[in-house]
Amino acid sequence: MFEFLRKLWEVDSLAPHGICLLWRPELIWTHVVADTLIALAYFSIPGALATFVSRRPDIVFGWMFWSFAVFITACGATHLLAIWTLWVPDYGVEALVKAVTALASVATAIALWKLLPQALALPSPTQLRRANEELHARILERDRALAALEQATAEQRRTEALLRQSQKMEAIGQLTGGVAHDFNNLLNVVLANLERVERRLAPDSPLLSPVRDAMTGAERAAAVTHKLLAFARKQPLSPVMSDVNGLIGAFAELLRGTIGARIRLQTELAPDLPQVPIDPNQFENAILNLAVNARDAMPKGGVLTLATRALRPEEGTGLAGGPAEKGLVVEVRDTGAGMSPEVAARAFEPFFTTKPLGQGTGLGLSQVFGFAQQSGGSAVIVIGPQGGTIVRLLFPARAAPAPAAAQAGEPPTGSAALPAGLSWAGA
Repeated sequence: MFEFLRKLWEVDSLAPHGICLLWRPELIWTHVVADTLIALAYFSIPGALATFVSRRPDIVFGWMFWSFAVFITACGATHLLAIWTLWVPDYGVEALVKAVTALASVATAIALWKLLPQALALPSPTQLRRANEELHARILERDRALAALEQATAEQRRTEALLRQSQKMEAIGQLTGGVAHDFNNLLNVVLANLERVERRLAPDSPLLSPVRDAMTGAERAAAVTHKLLAFARKQPLSPVMSDVNGLIGAFAELLRGTIGARIRLQTELAPDLPQVPIDPNQFENAILNLAVNARDAMPKGGVLTLATRALRPEEGTGLAGGPAEKGLVVEVRDTGAGMSPEVAARAFEPFFTTKPLGQGTGLGLSQVFGFAQQSGGSAVIVIGPQGGTIVRLLFPARAAPAPAAAQAGEPPTGSAALPAGLSWAGA
């Protein structure tokens, strides 16, 4: 082995490679320049590979880049020795460098062929793009599902809020109906005795004036109980099949005098509407209540609109008297300041009012609500899209209901029976 290496380093009997080129300058320098450029390129490539791998530690098969760097560096060394042996016959050193280069090239080739299946299994840019597109589509689908879930959750919350409001209104209606009925019976006793005292007093009696004042107060209290009974659906009604457009047309002139000159009254009455079973007097009273509320909401003037239209199928499912396929809707719209959602949710409650103390009883809207419910329909408050308030009265077109007392089976005097459950229809 040592003898082999010693002979490998002997150069005495060897001639430099330049002799084979006859020391022709054009050949010598062509080889020198070409091998120099090749060697420089070979040495720069491993530097670029080493920089890339060091800055990208996450790169797959990074060790293969280092193998290429060693192989290419060895190739560059052989070209430098090719220049050296033009003048110095160190062919043994050149042989050793070529042997190292051969080992590096064979090892790199074997590793590359073994690595080829794994490299081919890696996704291509096209596959990655398609995978990203599929992932993006799944993300969009998930976002849509989340949005639908949030919408369903919000709808569930609104439904729960409406259910709680319905239960509260039902409880208020039961309490209101019982108290108002008993109080009305007591007022009847008071009024009857006051009338008896009035008949027995002389025309010039000093007690006559206080007795009449007491009768006036009792009558006003009776009017309040009548409104409470209307909210509790216990007021006596005389429903008949009525033409609502005709009632509004006949009632419009009276409303113009009530709402004042600063408010313009207009009507939008849809033709060919069915007749509905309502009490005409109570209907006019309900429209008057709504018109007065609208007037108070427009102190600087505005537009009050009375409109009618056919009942939509989705609106006919939430009526107090059960689902109805046909009917009509009466809308009272104003251009006032409108209501907040919190106020609109409580507007039908008895004694609830936003007016200053002494300027409102809080019974007007509750009476309208009770009348609509007792007529088999419903009442809804909608906040206008451009301000203002819309109150909708929904009436089914079916046979007229029996009088309230007959429905509830309540006696003419004494404690009132509990009313049927009130329902709240959301806008």
